[in-house]
Amino acid sequence: MKSKIILILSISFIIFMLFLLFFYLIKGDSSRWQVALGGVIVSALPSLLLFTKVNPFPISLIVGYYLFLFCSLFLGSIEDFYNRFKWWDAVLHFYKGIFMGFVGVSLYKLFIATRIQTRISKWIIFLFVLSISVNATVLWEVYEFLGDLTFTHTMQSGGNTDTMYDIIIGMISGLLTAIYSMKQREKL
Repeated sequence: MKSKIILILSISFIIFMLFLLFFYLIKGDSSRWQVALGGVIVSALPSLLLFTKVNPFPISLIVGYYLFLFCSLFLGSIEDFYNRFKWWDAVLHFYKGIFMGFVGVSLYKLFIATRIQTRISKWIIFLFVLSISVNATVLWEVYEFLGDLTFTHTMQSGGNTDTMYDIIIGMISGLLTAIYSMKQREKL
């Protein structure tokens, strides 16, 4: 059942992004067709989980991934929410910090055997979840920086100030998720 949902979501989003890719290619809108092409590629990533023996991610996390893609790629970049609503970028960075924290929780459950999870310090869980979230935030900012150096010149329109706000927001939301996971250790 989980595999079917992943496949349906992947195929649906890929088709949506392919439609946008060809639509903007025909219109000659190079900025938007490049975003759509990137959307096609990242939409396929969860379907790669179908080739693994154990999928550590709950379906809610995969749905959350596609929600993030829709909000960042389609609404943010293609529909220009990043420029129309100054708070849009901050909201997505906050969401991404929480999302990546829960990716950390899923990885913790995958890599730590159930029989020893109760013996792991809650502070180790806290640090692991926070590290996953903060590292994802930093890697995203590196991606934005390199993207501006090579292709778009629009990802870090606020320069260093934008980067620092994004990192702070990602750290705060990662911190909230880490605190939650530490408090919920027995229920993880």
